[in-house]
Amino acid sequence: MQSSFLTAGVDEAGRGPLAGPVAVAAVILDPDRPIAGLNDSKKLSEKKREALYPLILERALACCIVLVEADEIDRLNIFQATMAGMSRAVAGLSRVPGEALIDGNKLPKDLPCAGRAIVGGDALEPAISAASILAKVSRDRLMVAMDDTFPGYGFAVHKGYPTPAHLDALERLGPCPQHRRSFAPVRRLLEGSASG
Repeated sequence: MQSSFLTAGVDEAGRGPLAGPVAVAAVILDPDRPIAGLNDSKKLSEKKREALYPLILERALACCIVLVEADEIDRLNIFQATMAGMSRAVAGLSRVPGEALIDGNKLPKDLPCAGRAIVGGDALEPAISAASILAKVSRDRLMVAMDDTFPGYGFAVHKGYPTPAHLDALERLGPCPQHRRSFAPVRRLLEGSASG
């Protein structure tokens, strides 16, 4: 199969959380090895995502998962960090796609191939659905592990999103090294402690 006919789906997980990396995945599915049940990862149960994850890794022609850490998110801003992660994920594929289908309405500037932005693509394009599942499962597993490293914040439960329990823990414990300093609730705390 010529690479010009290969299409990569690209999606991310973790733009909104106050802590941890944003995970970005790129996937080139094999048309000869379809995977039943692909959908936007947010519409699938955790059990279903976990069941699909190894199937995608096994059957896809190529996959790449990239983590953009909190310090880079703070340096670039979350949008630019996500775009950089998308370019890296496509560039990291073992096969060169002819086109990358990106979930959303913006394309990274430095994609290594042609790109097309598709709003709601994670529910429309199987390759983007697959990428959204790889990104979400990878990030969720990482946040569960992070709960052991930084106990007390509840990362295993809320995965870093700004839930009332997380905001309460942040208030009590202060930010940990994985918190995104540029995000308002964390920044306000740091500014408060600096002036206090």
